[in-house]
Amino acid sequence: MPENPRPASVLGRLALCGGILLGAALAGGLWFQNSGFTQKSFAAADDNPVVIKRGETIRVPEGSPLRDRLDIEPAPVETIIPKLSLPGLVEADPARTALVLTPLSGRILDLKVALGDRVAKGQILAEIDSPDLAQAYDDHDKAADAEALTGRNLHRQEEQARLGTASLRDLDQARSDHAQAQAELTRADARLRVIGVPAGQPRDRRILTVRAPLSGSVTTLTVAPGNMINDPTQPLMTVADLSTVWVTAQVPEKDISRVAVGQTAHVRLDAHPDKPLNGKISFVSDVVEPDTRRNKVRIVFRNPDHLLKPNMFATVILLGAPASRVVLPSSAVVMNNDRISVFVETGPWTFERRTVEALLEEYSSVAIESGVNPGDRVVVKGGILLND
Repeated sequence: MPENPRPASVLGRLALCGGILLGAALAGGLWFQNSGFTQKSFAAADDNPVVIKRGETIRVPEGSPLRDRLDIEPAPVETIIPKLSLPGLVEADPARTALVLTPLSGRILDLKVALGDRVAKGQILAEIDSPDLAQAYDDHDKAADAEALTGRNLHRQEEQARLGTASLRDLDQARSDHAQAQAELTRADARLRVIGVPAGQPRDRRILTVRAPLSGSVTTLTVAPGNMINDPTQPLMTVADLSTVWVTAQVPEKDISRVAVGQTAHVRLDAHPDKPLNGKISFVSDVVEPDTRRNKVRIVFRNPDHLLKPNMFATVILLGAPASRVVLPSSAVVMNNDRISVFVETGPWTFERRTVEALLEEYSSVAIESGVNPGDRVVVKGGILLND
């Protein structure tokens, strides 16, 4: 028969204990009967009270059966490594994610990839029939023809000038015309270069090809063959290089001082709980999110096998520097409404309830951040009997 799962937190452990005791009480008050006193005698301040309560102070008088059920021990101090458990999310690196745009409008003739395909940098993703591309090629052809014509005219004028049959004015005009034609050809070449097509392409192959700007996976696709692209600013698809990804975690505002760049982080993916990851914080945001009041931290992981997929949920455990803390058995802490408290002995069989901040739980023990001093005598067993 499988073991019952251990409660995930101090609150879970206390809620479970409280439920068991309440169930036993409702089943017929068996505990009170076996202890030798009734529920009435437990609550009433008669000649032989079980407890005497004054404010937050509780005294267990001599002869009370509770004395046999309470274990009291000094609070020990141990060296622990504080842990901060946070929800995390796998994200693609924006610096390795590209929106694929077409430089010109037109109609998609052929779509070479599908959603989820992995592509290499420079691979053709789509072919587009674009009137704007045809106009760019025409401009280039005209500029190339004008440059050739003015070049031949300049050569004739230079030959005639050497023979003394041409005026200097005609020679200067030929030089100016050729310089302007060269400038226009340079502009037309640059236009084709920006579009990403070669200048010498045959007329029957003057098709706009869209190529992958980087190697990665096609994570979104918004077009299909035959679609008209009227707005070149709208992306055709998204290509993300997932060989390196981020795991981001949201740190509550009260815990921001406990995180720093270079801090060790353990990551467990909900999809692969048997494959924990170890890394270090590479980034702590300078801005607290206004809506959630949380601060974002980032851990970078290499992802050659694509095990980490964007939008996967994860649990991030950040390890702090070793510190000395009071460590108590988990049976020592009890729930009091929405607070966690313990009972500290302030005199012989006299106890005071103290609200504590539980830092973390390690199996059967709880590290206490505040509320108990080293050496304080604490009720480590049976404290639930003193609880309201």
